[in-house]
Amino acid sequence: MQGLIENIFSPAFLMSQNAQQDAAVLSVGQQSLAFTSDSYVVDPLFFPGGDIGSLSVYGTVNDLAMMGALPLYLSASFILEEGLDIGILQKVVFSMQEAAQLAGVQIVTGDTKVVERGRGHGIFINTAGIGLLKEGQNITPQGIRADDAILLNGDLGRHGISIMCAREKLDFEPEIKSDLAPLVAIVQALLQEGIEIHAMRDLTRGGLSSALNEIAQAARLEIALEESNIVISPQVRGVCELLGLDPLYVANEGRFIAFVPAAQVEKSLSIMKSFADLGEHASCIGFVNLSRDALVTIKNSFSQVRILSLLSGQQLPRIC
Repeated sequence: MQGLIENIFSPAFLMSQNAQQDAAVLSVGQQSLAFTSDSYVVDPLFFPGGDIGSLSVYGTVNDLAMMGALPLYLSASFILEEGLDIGILQKVVFSMQEAAQLAGVQIVTGDTKVVERGRGHGIFINTAGIGLLKEGQNITPQGIRADDAILLNGDLGRHGISIMCAREKLDFEPEIKSDLAPLVAIVQALLQEGIEIHAMRDLTRGGLSSALNEIAQAARLEIALEESNIVISPQVRGVCELLGLDPLYVANEGRFIAFVPAAQVEKSLSIMKSFADLGEHASCIGFVNLSRDALVTIKNSFSQVRILSLLSGQQLPRIC
């Protein structure tokens, strides 16, 4: 996917400045806007903790939040497979309505297409979102500085493992629920309290490791992690071991990283932890080092250091 973006889409559409970010930043008169688009093809359509409807809303809203934007409006376009049960569509649309209300956005336009039976996998949803940016706000990987702290708002891997278990009908006790949630409130709280956020990224495709590698390469700095500070539930860790997966590469839908000055770590974590499930397990997982090598390294409890590289293949089938 990264190769497609860098070699095909970016040169064709002249979008190099925005290609490695969650949204494009646009100027309209004196106002700066964040604009994003995404598509959702999750299987199954309903999973523990969410469904394709709420996923499409929260996923879009979170991309805007990662730019520091206040999301306002979304579009929603549906590709429906011939023969789809109307009850399923109603459940998905109602879920989107609820999610939009919780996230504080309005779905204001969209489109619907129907494809032949067997060619649409039930429902595909495409979204676009617009959010407002404050004047002078510039949250990008290029803003990261040496000695910045890296904050993570919670445990990892629940979304990807939840969908994998639902898809393969794997029954585990207790049930693993997706971490799917809107991140707007927690991000806005950090900004309103004066936290100087240099960069953010939600940990969707490719999980924590892929997000950090993309940021390290964009910033041309080394990122050093402490494995003991990264929270992974025993249930997720157990399933990953059983399936031969690395939880650091598993997708999340309610988790993000924020790069902040080291002096603001304690205040930032206090704000994040005030957000119940979204920040209860917030932690500082590492720091940025001044280095010629744009690497991501991780040190375990035995002080052994290894390199976390970009995933060369696809660890899981498409789950978002």
